[in-house]
Amino acid sequence: MGSDKKSIAYILPNLFTSASIFTGFISISKSIAGDFESAAWLIFLSLVFDGLDGRVARLTNTSSKFGMEYDSLADIVAFGVAPAILLYLYTGIYYGRYGILVSALFIIFGAVRLARFNITTMKNDPSVFIGLPIPTAAIFIASMVLTVPKGSADGIASAVFLGASFMVAVLMVSNIRYPSFKKIDIKRPLMLKTFVIITMTASVIYLYDSSAIAIIVSLYILYGVIRAITLYLKKRV
Repeated sequence: MGSDKKSIAYILPNLFTSASIFTGFISISKSIAGDFESAAWLIFLSLVFDGLDGRVARLTNTSSKFGMEYDSLADIVAFGVAPAILLYLYTGIYYGRYGILVSALFIIFGAVRLARFNITTMKNDPSVFIGLPIPTAAIFIASMVLTVPKGSADGIASAVFLGASFMVAVLMVSNIRYPSFKKIDIKRPLMLKTFVIITMTASVIYLYDSSAIAIIVSLYILYGVIRAITLYLKKRV
């Protein structure tokens, strides 16, 4: 009986990983059908499942090498292929080979980012990511699709969106450090401040929906870039 419970405990995190893949595939099908808003929100849902699988594995003490590899394969579908297809069909399709190239590079660089993470995760500081995490890049694409009107798909806003997506893809394979909130240690004196920040952030998202998410993700991305430039300039002085 105990063995059966243990087997179920090992299966549970992988079920959430499978849900992330399945949700990512539904997002792809929605993009192909032209339902871009649903496709974008499904990427957000994949992020929820992706966050749950690791936490469930840690809570049940069922982390495994198989689970880590399976999670990476899920990420390339949910946060690589799904947002890349969404990007191409929403915007990239208007720019011919440029649109194809940017969308393809998003998947390729995302895969490189995951491969590098897998072989260096035990060596690096757990409080930082080296390179922009692929889920953050995917959320950037999804939130921008929800923010940039489809009517501007062949205009300036669309061109900026495509260019920004290319930069985000490059940031995934960069050496720029980004803060990780997965293993953050919130000490008691900071708990109230953290609670207030989370509450205010949630309030802004509630008021402004996808626009607020796009702004928050963009600020996170820019934070890493500005910090890297600042540190570089300090070393040059």
